[in-house]
Amino acid sequence: MKRKLGRGATLALLFASALLLIAASRQAAAAEPATDSDDFEDGFVEDVQEELPAGTDENGEEKLAYESPVIDAKKFHFADHFDDVEASRKKWVLSQAKKDDIAEEISKYDGLWNWESPQRIVWANDLGLVLKSKAKHAAISAPLRQPFDFKQDKPLVVQYEVTLQEGQECGGSYLKLLSAGKDTEQLTAFNDKTPYTIMFGPDKCGNDVKMHFIFRHVNPINGTITEKHCNKPKNRLEEPFKDKLPHLYQLVVRPDNSFEIRVDHKIINEGSLLTDFKPAVNPPAEIDDPNDKKPESWDEREKIPDPTAQKPDDWDEDAPPQLPDADAVMPDGWLEEEPDMIFDPTASKPEDWDAEIDGEWEAPLVDNPVCEKAAGCGKWKAPLIPNPNYKGKWRAPMIENPNYQGKWAPKKIANPDFFEDLKPFQMTPISAVGLELWSMSSDILFDNLIITDDVDVARDFAANSFDIKRRYIDRESDSFVNKVVELAKAYPSIWGIGLVAIVALVAITIYLRFGSAKSQDSAAKKAAAQAKKSDELQPDDEEEPELVAEEDLEEGSDRAAGDSSKESTPLSASPKKKNKKSDLDDNVEVTKPEESNEEPAQTEETTTKARKRQARKE
Repeated sequence: MKRKLGRGATLALLFASALLLIAASRQAAAAEPATDSDDFEDGFVEDVQEELPAGTDENGEEKLAYESPVIDAKKFHFADHFDDVEASRKKWVLSQAKKDDIAEEISKYDGLWNWESPQRIVWANDLGLVLKSKAKHAAISAPLRQPFDFKQDKPLVVQYEVTLQEGQECGGSYLKLLSAGKDTEQLTAFNDKTPYTIMFGPDKCGNDVKMHFIFRHVNPINGTITEKHCNKPKNRLEEPFKDKLPHLYQLVVRPDNSFEIRVDHKIINEGSLLTDFKPAVNPPAEIDDPNDKKPESWDEREKIPDPTAQKPDDWDEDAPPQLPDADAVMPDGWLEEEPDMIFDPTASKPEDWDAEIDGEWEAPLVDNPVCEKAAGCGKWKAPLIPNPNYKGKWRAPMIENPNYQGKWAPKKIANPDFFEDLKPFQMTPISAVGLELWSMSSDILFDNLIITDDVDVARDFAANSFDIKRRYIDRESDSFVNKVVELAKAYPSIWGIGLVAIVALVAITIYLRFGSAKSQDSAAKKAAAQAKKSDELQPDDEEEPELVAEEDLEEGSDRAAGDSSKESTPLSASPKKKNKKSDLDDNVEVTKPEESNEEPAQTEETTTKARKRQARKE
């Protein structure tokens, strides 16, 4: 239950805050360089209002405001900031396909998509494409303004934002760059079998965290397509799946076959299309001859038992590893005639025991109580000791194999499927971008998706969208505690002043709570004494109230309880304190004092006295 601060506690808190502010201002003033007195004439200082730099707020910090990034169509193969809902909806096509390898009831791509603000609204005009459903297949795609052809001498740059607003336990938020061709002409048929050139983006299920970069390579000899998976980055990416903040993902693939993967502008993986993918782009020039078999006489044993060695005559393979100790004797007090376990004499056969079904009943075994104080019970056996003549099974020592021919391996032949593609960058052209996902988390927000051939253009686009957004969020996330810590680091002496302020706060609170209560008590006593001096009838002088029959008292109590049960306290109201009653009060009728001109506080006090006096009389 929340408690409001009293006026005294509030004043004390303000006092402590004032001490902190005064201390901080003095420290700041002390840190400023001293100004020479020669700069002022006649002791007059002109109060000049310092002008704040342009583009800053009243605190001198940079003003952060969001405007939808300007999209120059000539610089992008695809770009969508999703802020213009009407224009964005015209670009994207919802899939109406079905998956053909699962049950009919879950084969539809029936996941819901919507254009909306994030749950944590930073700017109302900053919208995104949101996957609303969970545990459903969802697919949506959009054609590129201009297909990306890898034959041009320009890099491919893919960049987009993802905000996992509900976190992520199992699911992906990657995108697919769909290959140009007949299979991608009808985007309403977009599904998991639709050919793509590149798949890129984060994916997580349980502890398996991935940053996908997969490209489909076409065999130049037979036209077969193989997926090439990028090696995993060294560092795991856990935070983007937990912190529910926007994160920027960027892939750059260059004509020299190099690539870079960045998260929030930091490189997390880089390498070459030729060497950092599995399986490798180019197959080996030679392979094992599938028709070559190992000869039966081929000896691969490096060492063999010495054929000339013989077992010594005194080697006894049948000797036991342990023997009874011949020197051991039975301890004194050992009871050989007593068993160590006996039938429980206190046990009795259950009443429902059926000998025909359950067999002959026997009491359970328990430790023999006679053996508790004896050295032992039952037949005594000498302890076992190691057999000094034990040698185990004899084996001939190992020697080098004179017929060793080495490890056999099939001979190598030229790989009939060998090819050498030194330009894997030249992939299948891209004509569309799509999101084909399944996730156990809902409300996955995609934003500021661009495909371009200029890294600087992508960087500028992020500077006008993602960077502003994250700076604003990071600034708002700075808590009061962090600011106090920074202030304390700059001015270490403020810790002592803060401690003094806290002590003062506690002292003032204690004084206002107990001191005011004591003053009210003394005021009440003074008022009571003043009333005693007057000639007016006092409650102590009233006649004793008549006793009420126990039956009438119980009936009246029941009526009072019934009336009070009808009352209710509004949720917005403050809780009222209940007056405490003694056990004696429950058996006494409440009597109303005679009318008087005294204050209500005194009336309550005298009424209580009347009750107590009557109880003592009884």
